[in-house]
Amino acid sequence: MNSSNYYKLEGDKLVRTHRACAKCGPSYFLADHYDRSSCGKCGYTVFKRKGAAKSKAIRRTPRKRQKA
Repeated sequence: MNSSNYYKLEGDKLVRTHRACAKCGPSYFLADHYDRSSCGKCGYTVFKRKGAAKSKAIRRTPRKRQKA
């Protein structure tokens, strides 16, 4: 992949098309996969959300422990 895939011109501005790594800094881009974005240098990974309906099911309150 060449560097022209990471940037695009919008009028007079140069805009990045990929996210930068939070750990490595702005000069390292995250690879864009179908379900995640990941850094090839340090392994930092950001998972993509699958939808609003499914994300609500993930947020559950923790169960209380029952006394034995």
